[in-house]
Amino acid sequence: MHTQAQPTTSGQTTLTFEIGLLLLLSLIWGSSFTLIKVAIPTIPPFTMVAARVTIAAILLIAIARAQGHALPGRGPIWAAFFVQGLLQSALPFTLISWGEMHIASGLAGVLNATPPMFVLAIAMMTARGRQAISTRKIIGVALGLAGVAVTIGIDALSGLGTTAPLAQAAVLGASLCYALAPIWGQRFSAFPATVTAAGAMSCAAILMVPAALVLERPWTLAPTSQAVAAVVSLAVVCTALAMVIYFRLIRTLGPLGTTSGSYLRAGFAVALGTALLGERFTWSIVAGMAFILAGVVAVTMPVPAQTARKPAG
Repeated sequence: MHTQAQPTTSGQTTLTFEIGLLLLLSLIWGSSFTLIKVAIPTIPPFTMVAARVTIAAILLIAIARAQGHALPGRGPIWAAFFVQGLLQSALPFTLISWGEMHIASGLAGVLNATPPMFVLAIAMMTARGRQAISTRKIIGVALGLAGVAVTIGIDALSGLGTTAPLAQAAVLGASLCYALAPIWGQRFSAFPATVTAAGAMSCAAILMVPAALVLERPWTLAPTSQAVAAVVSLAVVCTALAMVIYFRLIRTLGPLGTTSGSYLRAGFAVALGTALLGERFTWSIVAGMAFILAGVVAVTMPVPAQTARKPAG
């Protein structure tokens, strides 16, 4: 009799569905770079992010209640939600929005493809993580960092007196936030995805609304209709819907699997920026994207079972 278990069709179907969700999330978040570029000329960063997370929070609370879920009432959980809201939304959204005031949306998308590299680097700092790190993954991190360097390009050195290098650094800072967020978000696995998303977005709104009111006085702004539509799209699709998918994927694919969609997000960002905004697709971005893609594939590809097992002594 054969006792070896065979993969079930239902298991394969589930994995296919989760990968499909990862592709959808990558497309949604890839389009956010284009929408930010549309909104940023007349809606400054803090106001944009405050509106984005507030609308998303209201929508997510309504969805959670419609599903029969109540938001938790315990203090420690809300402290954790505040950290999640800061890492996943408030800080990276602001850094990217400010960065896109000075660099193209496609370039921002490429630079923001690096969270898997940061996730692996963080894992290497822990004893358990180091045991699971292969040489191939270390090479993948090196390729990803090389891709960032090539993408930024030697020309960036000539702009050290401008804000462009700072804008690129800001987008990389957002990538670090996106690497830390799914690791922190694992603690919410007992909650439905809509509840976690609603709690994190509510905390992000509490952080961002006062900052926008004090720093940018949004009542004095005169945004265009296109900018308002872009912010609403960012809130409803790229934040509310995306966060529900995101917190589901953290449970099903894990932090590294979830962040592996970053390179797809970069591809969508570059394609949309080129097609809709007329942004220039330079050879340095092409080469840098190739390095980053190779690095992410090396980092996220599963280790073959035969190499992962030690031979019996």
